[in-house]
Amino acid sequence: MGDIEQAAKSVEKADRAMTHKAAAHRDKPIVKATGFLAEIGDQPQLVATSLGTVVIGLVARRPDMIRGGVRMFAAHAAATFVKSAIKSSIDRTRPEKAIEDGKARFEPGDSDDHEQTSFPSGHTAGAVAVARAASRDIDGAGAPAALVTGVVAAAQPLNGKHYLSDLVVGAAVGWIAEALVSAVFDRVAPVIENAAVEKLPLLDAPAPATA
Repeated sequence: MGDIEQAAKSVEKADRAMTHKAAAHRDKPIVKATGFLAEIGDQPQLVATSLGTVVIGLVARRPDMIRGGVRMFAAHAAATFVKSAIKSSIDRTRPEKAIEDGKARFEPGDSDDHEQTSFPSGHTAGAVAVARAASRDIDGAGAPAALVTGVVAAAQPLNGKHYLSDLVVGAAVGWIAEALVSAVFDRVAPVIENAAVEKLPLLDAPAPATA
């Protein structure tokens, strides 16, 4: 066994041990409550939040919220695409199932069984992507979005849904997906400040003719 492979197995073993320890109290009501709260990071809820932001922006005439909602939706879609591609090629038993059965898989595969799709954390990927997207356009959204994302991620190992490494990779997927989407988004739909618009020559009224 090579040094790299041995190191990888050591990391996986430590990851499994820490996550199983974190999930030891998953049946307690307070822990289950965090799990229900963390469902805000599920796909339907994040899509609804993104589209709802657009609607609120339209009603309130807030260009920043309209732009932020569109960016959030696009970032979430990109993160979902990437995490789904990874999930469809790797089988990993969710911690809760591994604890109950005493055995776990973590290998290439294409299982459709929900209990074998732990890697990576889709909730974390989506939450990170949407939070970063919101913070770019909507004033004051950064801190609340980061707090919610932290709760969504932290609840996963506590409830036996994901390993710590699932969170790390999920967060990386969300971060990178949002960065790529924003790079394109800002090029296609650049921000034009009101002050700048007022200075555009084409928008200036023609000067009155002098006799």
